[in-house]
Amino acid sequence: MFTRSNLQRRAFLGQSSQGLGAIALASLLQPAHAAPMRGVLGKLPLPQKANRVIWLTMAGGPSHLETFDPKPKLAEMDGKPMPESFTKGQQLAQLQGKPLNCFGPQHKFAKFGKNQIEICELFPQIGSVIDDICLIRSMTTDAINHDPAHMFMNTGSQIAGRPSMGSWITYGLGTEAADLPGFVVLTSLGQGGQNQPIAARQWSSGFLPSKYQGVQLRAKGDPVLYLTNPNGVTRDRQGADVAAINALNKQHDALVDDPEIATRIAQYEMAFQMQASVPDLMDVSAEGAKTLELYGCQPGDGSFASNCLLARRLAERGTRFIQLYHKDWDHHGGVKLGVGQKAKEIDRACMALITDLKQRGMLDETLIVWAGEFGRTPMSQGGSGRDHHNKAMSVWLTGAGIQGGIVHGATDDLGYAAVEKITTVHDLHATMLHQLGIKHDAFSFKFQGLDAKLSGVEGAKVIKDILA
Repeated sequence: MFTRSNLQRRAFLGQSSQGLGAIALASLLQPAHAAPMRGVLGKLPLPQKANRVIWLTMAGGPSHLETFDPKPKLAEMDGKPMPESFTKGQQLAQLQGKPLNCFGPQHKFAKFGKNQIEICELFPQIGSVIDDICLIRSMTTDAINHDPAHMFMNTGSQIAGRPSMGSWITYGLGTEAADLPGFVVLTSLGQGGQNQPIAARQWSSGFLPSKYQGVQLRAKGDPVLYLTNPNGVTRDRQGADVAAINALNKQHDALVDDPEIATRIAQYEMAFQMQASVPDLMDVSAEGAKTLELYGCQPGDGSFASNCLLARRLAERGTRFIQLYHKDWDHHGGVKLGVGQKAKEIDRACMALITDLKQRGMLDETLIVWAGEFGRTPMSQGGSGRDHHNKAMSVWLTGAGIQGGIVHGATDDLGYAAVEKITTVHDLHATMLHQLGIKHDAFSFKFQGLDAKLSGVEGAKVIKDILA
């Protein structure tokens, strides 16, 4: 039942929201005045070498034995039983309880750079910039199946619901982009048949405020669904709607002080800004033929190469954490053909990203990490493939105070386990945070009575040997 007081209250709220909405609309329609999202950290405790991170995820688990870890002894033992001393009592995925025979590397290796670092000859473009790269051959992980292994690499925990590294970093440092998210995800498909889905929880903010979660931009078609307004809806009208909604949200927030309302306000405003900024981001027509040739891509083709170019454009625009997923590295069979195809898809693009950033003076403050979720076994699966493996994998880093042209750590003669300068995913996270100016063991969030950390509680260490 409507009363005079009801009508007066509704009129007051309506007039208030219109007044607040007009103020908010003015700020929305003047993006130059929009302020980037700030992080919770004030003055950083360490020198900040990296201003941003570009993380290249090779989804599926690339074989270190066909990419960056040469094993001539394994080649000699091809087809022979794997010595039991390596595997007895060890965790395996699909090969558990089956005959374990050595499977030699399926491609030759070649030497590159001043220090003659050996990598698979399928990657000559990466080889051409190897003097800028630190290759870690002694990385290990805790997980042995895809989804928990991705969770562990992204969050430092196999338990779903923890914040991803991109969320941790934007929570701590904020972003320099006023009209783009601080954490952006791009995915690309390989040409093979193992394009397993990547769940959105991999870039979740977990128990951190949801405004820090990653935003996925689609590489083909509309980068964001519902980005364009319906016919007849102008930008001014859309802005007025957003402003009015946010004015009401702000009134509600003043009453209940709910952080998720503040997040909702920020998301409305960011979505409105992205309607203008994302089309500009995706329009690479101004890049020129030389840049497109460098990356080896065509605009809008949805390839890993195009996503590398978009990563550079996002970095230029102030996005703090950019994560690229390239699928189809899960070679339980046909590893020779499969890695050959992957090399064609990523080799030039990785080189181009490094070269492009370096030419623009951005590599010194951009940390690039190349990693899968685990490695592969030196034993054969089905005669032509390799099983999941967590005791040995290769990753590489470049830029932002990382020593170039070096190899860190080593695996045993057969590539089964890391044996020299063994490193962990927690160590990798700790090193990443260190280069961003953050002390990993002091950067935490209270959750369920515990001080949760990206680098875990197991005693992670910064990999100081790889720092310049």
